[in-house]
Amino acid sequence: MARTGQRSKPDGAGSEGGSMKAENERGEKLEIDREGNIIQRELENPSGVLPPDMTAEEMRMKNEDDIPGSIDEVKRLLEERCGLSASFDLVLREMVFGGRRVGIFYANGFAKDTVLTEVLKRLTYAMEEEMHDHALQTLFDELIPHIQVSKADNMSNAVELVFKGGTALFIEHEPAAIIIDAKNFPARTTEEPDLERVVRGARDGFVETLLTNVTLVRRRVRDPRLKLKIMNVGKRTNTDVCIGYLSDIANPRLIEEVRNKIKELELDGIPLAEKQLEEAIMRKGWNPYPLVRYTERPDVAAAHLLEGHVVIFVDTSPSAMILPTTFFHHVQHAEEYRQTPFVGTYLRWVRFVGVIGSLFVLPLWLLMVKDPHFKPEVLSFIGPSQSAHLPIMVQFLFAELGIDLMRMAAVHTPSPLATAMGLVAAVLVGEIAVKTGLFVNEVILYLAVAAIGSFATPSYELAMANRLSRLVFILATGLFGAPGFVISATLWVILLALQRSYDSPYLWPFLPFNWKGALAILIRIPVTSSNTRLSLTKPIDRSRQPQRQ
Repeated sequence: MARTGQRSKPDGAGSEGGSMKAENERGEKLEIDREGNIIQRELENPSGVLPPDMTAEEMRMKNEDDIPGSIDEVKRLLEERCGLSASFDLVLREMVFGGRRVGIFYANGFAKDTVLTEVLKRLTYAMEEEMHDHALQTLFDELIPHIQVSKADNMSNAVELVFKGGTALFIEHEPAAIIIDAKNFPARTTEEPDLERVVRGARDGFVETLLTNVTLVRRRVRDPRLKLKIMNVGKRTNTDVCIGYLSDIANPRLIEEVRNKIKELELDGIPLAEKQLEEAIMRKGWNPYPLVRYTERPDVAAAHLLEGHVVIFVDTSPSAMILPTTFFHHVQHAEEYRQTPFVGTYLRWVRFVGVIGSLFVLPLWLLMVKDPHFKPEVLSFIGPSQSAHLPIMVQFLFAELGIDLMRMAAVHTPSPLATAMGLVAAVLVGEIAVKTGLFVNEVILYLAVAAIGSFATPSYELAMANRLSRLVFILATGLFGAPGFVISATLWVILLALQRSYDSPYLWPFLPFNWKGALAILIRIPVTSSNTRLSLTKPIDRSRQPQRQ
């Protein structure tokens, strides 16, 4: 039974049969029914039951959001909210400056020692008369020699900023905290991405630190209209997500749609960064084909920004998402733009041949072996000269699974052993499988051609989706012959034609047809001849450069 003699008033009729609200001698807000039982409703606890080993006072402090005036109260509040004494990496350093007690709260791994040491060295010169009145404003305006300083008016904001790498200064008798943004995240140096190497060009690439990544892009696009909007995703991870775009080029409807989708996400977190974010905002279900393009190159991200695309950066990820994208964005590579237009066009067509070959070489060969009357006279030499113990389709399926198994083994094999593993796979497995009659030579040959085409595909996600499509083509052709191949290929085209990446057709510019876009896909157009931006992104400013007189 709580004492309710201080302040009590009847609650509205109909709530718990006419309950009473009151405060006990400790100032705790209580709700009492007609029989005098305490209803734990004022605490932010949805179950209505206090957690084990937690008193009402501890629960109140856990939910308290005002910054106390006493450093001892601040310490106790931090212990309840974020486990100050339970987590070894959280530190509250208590000091006295100008006669005022100050609590310096930080995460040990994030604090930048050199900067904070200089700040503390300056604060030791604070005079008592300076700290007597308006100590917080005096520290903020005059005594903290750092360029990134802000205020936190409540405990939630202060704790959130500390967990993002900042340092919080709690001053006795002050209702707010000062946040010093002096953080030092564990990070590697920028280096060229393994999946997007070029012969000539920049050797820097994105890393796992968001600020470094956006700085690499800002260095290339020195336009004040480049906007980098920060958002947070995840109730627990509170991950920073940045949306980058050029405000006078990018379609405002696209920007708003992307921002709203990210804002509406209700997740515990995205510890796997951009991939989980893509699944959450694209909602493509079981479709294997990528609807966003990933890049680890700052120059590629900058080039897409100039085209009117939106680029999404996620903290802790070295990959940026580009959207909207089409099928043909995934077969472009930076190397094409590092060579002359003629050489770039040649490289692009070689890559197209590789991508098409990775999809259709195996099922077409299987079709001509299964139904020889489909074989042209000039290709009469195609076909196995000797039989094997396994059916051709089964050989293809086993070989495809073997390639995937070797690829996964290569990922998990230490680099010094990767060469030895390749020799074992190529010599022992491949050659002995042919000699023992399990496989025919042509199966190994055409499988190698398809594998090389997959490896030549710039987008790893597209290459994996094409591998799955190739398996479907092989199964359909092996089971149903020519009708199976035609139907499966037709359904594949229909599936891609129906896909949309933020209202952009996936097979644009061929479905629907756009001749300028098709020309830009088929030919690497010289920079001086590209006067307008493509209509895919519906840019505000379509002019890329002034028209020649």
